[in-house]
Amino acid sequence: MEIRHLRAFLAVADEASVTRAAARLRLTQPAVSRTLAALESRLGIRLVDRSTHHLELTPEGVAFRDKAAAAVATFDEALDPGGLRRRPLRLGHAWSAFGRYTTPLLRSWQERHPQTPLELRRIDDRTAGLTRGEVDAALLRGPVEAPGLITEVLYEEERVAAVAADGPLASRTTLRLSDLATGTVVLNTVSGTTTPGLWPPDARPAATLTVANTDDWLAAIAAGRGTGVSAASTAGMHPHAGVAYRPLVDAPALPVLLARRDAPGHPALADLASLAREIVARDGGQ
Repeated sequence: MEIRHLRAFLAVADEASVTRAAARLRLTQPAVSRTLAALESRLGIRLVDRSTHHLELTPEGVAFRDKAAAAVATFDEALDPGGLRRRPLRLGHAWSAFGRYTTPLLRSWQERHPQTPLELRRIDDRTAGLTRGEVDAALLRGPVEAPGLITEVLYEEERVAAVAADGPLASRTTLRLSDLATGTVVLNTVSGTTTPGLWPPDARPAATLTVANTDDWLAAIAAGRGTGVSAASTAGMHPHAGVAYRPLVDAPALPVLLARRDAPGHPALADLASLAREIVARDGGQ
């Protein structure tokens, strides 16, 4: 197995097409097909389902994608360690970045490290693209169960309820979990942190509606299809005319984590962690 096998697979996975993957790699379509077939033969599993009209990854292919992306990223970094000092530091997040500390972080970084741009990338994924090698570090919320990651709790955020702005719950100054459980709760199952387990076993939501990203979560709540629970920073980072945010007084706080892969990475990672801690400490870690 060679690195070209992994690059071919990742191109096919990203493009959902052998033809487009071939154009991206500047190879012929038969060459990409042969490389993909050789990889599958070597692994002894089928990575791509070719039986449907639209090319899709098999469950094994989905699982292998993250491993392949991380391997290619590590390989590229090892070949060009000097380039790491010149390229941007990519910081992923799933929806609310560093909350109210986002702007101070970006401004302070620019002042102290002008030769290393800090790129903030929103990626709808529980690890914000970190396990796939799309970012160098990530700001995550809540417990993260992913192998090969090192996490550090930077601070904790209170939780808020998100309700339709023209609904009856919006007239309340504060809410409790039980106020939401009588109706439908909208859950972002891809990058969100709220699950029915947030409620006591005997008081779970009457119904749930699942969505795949923050935008769809907001749209569903604004349309009155249900209510939601999120970190307090969501109110500032994602204001919506149709959504009202209210303090949720009986929900546990949500830890905000800085995560990186347990492997050599961008040389500025230590500087990023240090600056993040400093900014939180200025505010008393609240």
